Amino acid sequence: MTPTGWGRGPRHARFQRFLAVAAIGAAVALPVVLISVGGGVSDHELHALENAGYQIVVSASGLHGITGAHDLTNRILGVPGVSFASPVLSIAIDAFNTSDSVSPILAEGVVPGQFTATLGPTETGLFPDPLPLGDPNDSTHFANGSYRGTPMYDVVVSAPYADQYQISVGQSIVLAPDDNLSAGVRFNVTGTFGPPFSFLQPTAAYAVLLPLSDLQVLTGYGNGSGTIVPDAADSIEVAVAGSVGGNPAALDRVAAAIQALVPSYSVSTLSQEAQQLESASAVLTGFYLALSSVGIVVGVIFLTLVLLRRVEAERRSIGIRRALGISGRSIAAGIVGDGAALAGAGALSGVVGGYVLVTVLANHASSTVEEAARLAVFAPATLAEIVAGIVVLSLAASAVATRSALRIQVAEALR
Repeated sequence: MTPTGWGRGPRHARFQRFLAVAAIGAAVALPVVLISVGGGVSDHELHALENAGYQIVVSASGLHGITGAHDLTNRILGVPGVSFASPVLSIAIDAFNTSDSVSPILAEGVVPGQFTATLGPTETGLFPDPLPLGDPNDSTHFANGSYRGTPMYDVVVSAPYADQYQISVGQSIVLAPDDNLSAGVRFNVTGTFGPPFSFLQPTAAYAVLLPLSDLQVLTGYGNGSGTIVPDAADSIEVAVAGSVGGNPAALDRVAAAIQALVPSYSVSTLSQEAQQLESASAVLTGFYLALSSVGIVVGVIFLTLVLLRRVEAERRSIGIRRALGISGRSIAAGIVGDGAALAGAGALSGVVGGYVLVTVLANHASSTVEEAARLAVFAPATLAEIVAGIVVLSLAASAVATRSALRIQVAEALR
């Protein structure tokens, strides 16, 4: 076969080559998007686990499923080897700024003194220390489970929310379980946390921190009639002493002791979660490739048809070259080269197309998709393996076309 050239041959032949490249490019773009975004999210979660300031997590099934969070935290703090235990309750609520403009916001109820002690090194600089939420132990308002003590009504807001609505320390905002202003409670803004506002930052960065008991009462997770989960929390993050954290056997013993306190809850170490996450990431990568295999097979089949059409179109030329003594190996090499060039061009266009698509999603998609796309990681080694894999698969298409070319009878081709 003659060397591949984008401007050579009849117009329909050039069009077929472009279609082959486009088909392979579309097939490659899908795994590039899936693997880069999925791998980026996984790497982000692994990084968060590896840099967390706590080592053990207590969680429960259901919505805000941990019952008696304050008392359970105190019991966990009594376990030998435990340094800090931070209960966290996360609930989406509504916030009314100084002009009573409402926006949804993520509220996290925490025990201030315990929360800051369980922050990792990458998070410590994002939060004021000590956390300006009044009672560091959140015991005054809780009042041994009666919730009759004096509430703090202090709140720390995220910097993006504060910048968006021009809220400064010393002002007040109203927090409510829904968009009913009359059901809200006015809180004093005592600080801000997190990175500064960015126009490209998702609105999920709108968040507030407040004392655990204050959020429980505000949302109906304290006590009294109608309370589904009394003194509720979503998780309790446990930090252990340095001598325990560096000893897997000692860490397992502490986790087992905590599990004995809460046999109906889940107790896991971050090392276990990291292993599970890595295993899940490997399974997902395999699933992404399997999902993409259908499109890749279609692209390779289309490439095979294009190569067969070129063999048919150059039937006479192949016969002449055979008659002149050019070996079948040389003809086969030309076909393989054409197939590899088309496959390589298609694979590279798919990588570029996948990158462009992820970039568009990171800037113009909905907040959840946008956040995931921003975490995408385009690993050069992985992308090179995808391109190389497509080029290798092109050998199958070239083999079919080569077989067809070598079966051409010289005498018949020259008639």
